[in-house]
Amino acid sequence: MVEIRKVAVLGCGLMGSGIAEVAARAGYETWVREVTDELAEKGKDSIARSLGRAVERGRLGAEERDAALARIHTTTELDALSDADIVIEAVTEDLAIKNELFRALDELCPPETIFASNTSSLTIADMAAATRRPDRMVGLHFFNPVPVMKLVEVVRTIATDEAVFRRAFDFARSLGKEPIVAKDTSGFIVNRLLVPYMLDAIRALEQGLGSIEDIDKGMVLGTGYPMGPFTLSDFVGVDTLYRIAEIMFDEYREPRFASPPLLRRMVSMGYYGRKSGRGFYDYSGEKPVPVDFGI
Repeated sequence: MVEIRKVAVLGCGLMGSGIAEVAARAGYETWVREVTDELAEKGKDSIARSLGRAVERGRLGAEERDAALARIHTTTELDALSDADIVIEAVTEDLAIKNELFRALDELCPPETIFASNTSSLTIADMAAATRRPDRMVGLHFFNPVPVMKLVEVVRTIATDEAVFRRAFDFARSLGKEPIVAKDTSGFIVNRLLVPYMLDAIRALEQGLGSIEDIDKGMVLGTGYPMGPFTLSDFVGVDTLYRIAEIMFDEYREPRFASPPLLRRMVSMGYYGRKSGRGFYDYSGEKPVPVDFGI
């Protein structure tokens, strides 16, 4: 089995930049591919700011920051990833887009290169089937924010080679993460349990069980959760929650994965949460204020 030295990351958005950061901090030469130079530069700037905050908080030395930044290289060309030992996909949650990239890289990369996806809801087998190396395909599901969150779900399909899976598992651990084994089912472990909880909170709001603020406060103070379901939905992205729920409902056909009407209306109106300035809370003022949906 080839030792992992060069790491490639597809996408330098919120998740991709975080994955690239932890790989570079762990000592790997890391290449990040974006579709434009502007997006690549934006992603690298985000990594630099994140590393800078780590220095300010005493979690990282200035020399370590500079060394990590020096290991990060950006490109718009897939060819630049052809000699990577592992490729981690972190693009939009769209199977067609992911498979198009994996098919192209399948032609460019040697047979021993491991392919991995950071998908949170799609099945890895649906991507593996698009390549000629289904035995070398795994899931590496990181959590946001990647530099802070310790968990990585390492996913094996029915076709994944055991040695490849162990190499991916050990790689996740080498990043300073705590890997867990997950089966290749939509949502894996965490989202399989978390998404129905978040959807149930929306249904409870629709049914008048309590207000946004009181349901959030109840779950924080009553169960010890770090944030309530509505605060979490706004943080994750209301549109992201909706997209994941739709994918999981299509997989399982169970009512608990179906999107509540309010969630669909919010997406239609562009109420995406923190990133749009309005979700279950309005973020236009000094502190978030619950939105009155008139229900």
